[in-house]
Amino acid sequence: MSKLDLHHRSSPHVTGFVLVAKFNMMALTTAIEPLRIANYLAGENLYEWYFVSATGGSVEASNGMSIETESIVNDARKWNVIIVCGSWNAEHYEDEHLFGWLRLQDNYGITLGGMCMGAWVLARARLLSGYNATLHWSCIPGFKEQFPRVNLKEQLFVLDRNRITCAGGTAGIDMMLYLVEKHHGMQLTQEVAEQILHDPIREADSAQRKVRVGTQKTLHPMIRECIILMESNLEEVLPIPYIADVVGISQRKLERLFQQYLDTSAISFYRILRLQFARVLLTQTSMSIREISMASGFPSFSHFAKSFTRQFDKNPSKYREAWPVSQTMPTWPGMSSSLVKFKCLADVFNVEKTVIGAKII
Repeated sequence: MSKLDLHHRSSPHVTGFVLVAKFNMMALTTAIEPLRIANYLAGENLYEWYFVSATGGSVEASNGMSIETESIVNDARKWNVIIVCGSWNAEHYEDEHLFGWLRLQDNYGITLGGMCMGAWVLARARLLSGYNATLHWSCIPGFKEQFPRVNLKEQLFVLDRNRITCAGGTAGIDMMLYLVEKHHGMQLTQEVAEQILHDPIREADSAQRKVRVGTQKTLHPMIRECIILMESNLEEVLPIPYIADVVGISQRKLERLFQQYLDTSAISFYRILRLQFARVLLTQTSMSIREISMASGFPSFSHFAKSFTRQFDKNPSKYREAWPVSQTMPTWPGMSSSLVKFKCLADVFNVEKTVIGAKII
């Protein structure tokens, strides 16, 4: 229907949220609230939603809050869509009982989805091969290594046939507003968006992130070009003079821009990008550490191990073992903190260099 007809509406649209331990509460909330407000504005139950899990009972989110769930055992509810909600450690989730239940729902023709890292669970259940999909940008490199037959797109959400995947964060708002418009038209959708102060409504293919790092609100466009080149060439590392030439400036000017906008050198920034990439592969794939060293542009294994340990205070093998089993609330330092830390480390190494005349690579 093109617009909401309160007198001749169909049955409520029923959504099942499958909660996996440590799911992201923010992502779940952004998916629920547009549905709740659509009901509120319509004065009727256009949408119903339920929380389920493999075993039922209380499921704890990554922020420590918990939600009571129903078990999928003997489930006979007629779903319209089922969305798996996961966060860190979903990449290692293994439950054949849940996987089988999801495959059964697929056989019934139910639309299956994943939020944040929920796509990992669908992929491990063999339900994403051959589909376009998305998940949180930080997980994309590791996901690609594990599931090369899934066509990943770094955008807010992707609807492909009977699959719908979402990056998490606030992207759930835009995804659910898209569904509200599809079911009940633009007028209701705009009213929901106004109620939650969400303007403009973003398109599905909107980028998940903008390249903004450091103290500047907006990066110089040439710095942005350099970062895109670096991110696209993590295994085969490009020489900084070559990057400067591609961007169309001198290496000297490029270095001045990096110092001005990011407070670090171009080569240091590039190295941290590669170490961040290596950390993703360590925690989200079964690749050997030597393979990860090569994949992140460190042909020398010893140089990789030393650089990684300096950056993250653990050698690669210990970092892999610690994530996230030994940490109830793991940390994931971003680029800003990495740059600050690297600068401090560089200062220390420069002092050592002065004192003992050592050559620092």
